[in-house]
Amino acid sequence: MAENKSIAFFDEQFRRQARDAAFALNPFEERALPFLHGEVLDFGCGLGNLAFAAARQGCRVTALDASPAAIEHIRARAAGEGVAVSAALADLRDYPIAGDYDAIVCIGLLMFFDCATAWSVLADLQAHVRPGGVAVVNVLAEGTTYMDMFDPAGYCLFEPVELERRFAGWTIEMSEQSEFSAPHNTRKRFVTLIARKPGKA
Repeated sequence: MAENKSIAFFDEQFRRQARDAAFALNPFEERALPFLHGEVLDFGCGLGNLAFAAARQGCRVTALDASPAAIEHIRARAAGEGVAVSAALADLRDYPIAGDYDAIVCIGLLMFFDCATAWSVLADLQAHVRPGGVAVVNVLAEGTTYMDMFDPAGYCLFEPVELERRFAGWTIEMSEQSEFSAPHNTRKRFVTLIARKPGKA
């Protein structure tokens, strides 16, 4: 996998969080959890906090991330807890998804790709949600001024309504914009969308 500033940034963050046992769900993961059931793909899983929470409520979770530190941690934790979480290291810019899922989660990932790649990956994720299943997508939006985690070679700040446009025809279960303070007097602006695919489960 090619050297990437964003991967290096989060690899170090995940090592620190694993060391400090910082395993609480973030607000976006908390919103997602009640919608997860059956077979779940956590695409860009980080330390796997949501994957483990979903497994504890009966889901079978496949967790993918580009951070070696995150995947090493998840595999060790899954073995120790005996839960249904399988983890793999993957370059998610062009990862070939095998099979369909009842829920696909992609929280805090797509903005780290150039926009053309982000749209392509999003379309592939949508294609692999089963009828009646859900997609959970969270991205940084235009107006974000905290840029330390981005690789200058490629990132994408979404228009606030872009996700809703790309889920036209799906049932929107939740669409939310939020803003948080960030280091050096900067801001992070997020859009979170939970959508249900047409058809019967």
